[in-house]
Amino acid sequence: MSRRDKPNMTTMEDVAQAAGVSRMTVSRALREEGAVSTRTREKILGIVREMNYVPDQMAGSLSTKRSGFVATLVPSLNNVHYAEMVQTLTQHIESTGMQILLGHTDYSMNREERLVESMLKRRPEAIALQYDGHTKRTIKLLKQSQIPVLELWDIPPKPIGYTVGFSNELASRNMTEKLIELGYKNIAFLCETNDEWTRGASRRNGYRKAMEAAGLSAHRMIRIGTPPMSIKDGYFVGKNIKQYYDDIDCIFCVSDSPAFGVMSALQEDGVKVPDDVGIAGFGNFEIGRFSSPSISTVVVDPVKLGQTTAKLVLDLLSGDKAVGKVKRKHVVELSIEVRGSTQRKSD
Repeated sequence: MSRRDKPNMTTMEDVAQAAGVSRMTVSRALREEGAVSTRTREKILGIVREMNYVPDQMAGSLSTKRSGFVATLVPSLNNVHYAEMVQTLTQHIESTGMQILLGHTDYSMNREERLVESMLKRRPEAIALQYDGHTKRTIKLLKQSQIPVLELWDIPPKPIGYTVGFSNELASRNMTEKLIELGYKNIAFLCETNDEWTRGASRRNGYRKAMEAAGLSAHRMIRIGTPPMSIKDGYFVGKNIKQYYDDIDCIFCVSDSPAFGVMSALQEDGVKVPDDVGIAGFGNFEIGRFSSPSISTVVVDPVKLGQTTAKLVLDLLSGDKAVGKVKRKHVVELSIEVRGSTQRKSD
């Protein structure tokens, strides 16, 4: 279709002519500036709706140097934690008239790099992304962006800008210590292969440090699949557990999903949970809360993380002179919840 064949798009000039005002007046009405009377603004907005006029936001951003959106990257679209975090962030950001532009990295640093570059071309007000490690070029792009950069869900060793999260290593270590306190000694850790750049590696390190500090062996490491580990991965491990180690008394999984899979497979094969083998996870997902028995886990609150992130973004974009005093590190508190999957009858 040639340009001539395309239907004519309504312009601001068309709205101005229909309303009998200037283009500047239409522009001010759309921006809700005080220079336009309430009556005139209502008339213009009514015509905008009738004519289905869509303002060119990019053109406006050239003059105001404001794009009106916050870029947000998440590693997964079907993970309820990320969904709840984005939903909370969106609710708070949209209350100010801005929008969220969402990108999906699929746990790929290279994909994250491409998305960061693409989003920065659109000049976002700020960018918030999960910390699972970044490519060198991503770090360079973010540092040179001259906008607030927020890294979420962990505390990076070398933050680029601001952080909202928690130490995955410390949380995993605390959970392992709790399992040891409950009497488990031959604890295995179930995680992904190729997780060196992810938060899963931090959780694995936390498990190892807790075991070594207690004088126990951390060699029972079961690694399968790629991030994110699924229920199916856990089920496979549970069905083949004897091929890994035959003396395991507890399995600490990198998240609740594989923990549910392991537990389901073990129970099908007559293994009693937790009397024969204890099961623990990470994240406090719904599937772990309502399984039978319910799964002991590290409790993470994605809504709180989203609220903290939103407040930080709005504080940084407020233009207030106090912005320079905004804290760079925001720690979201976690807790350990012991449930039926590790509460043996002998305890």
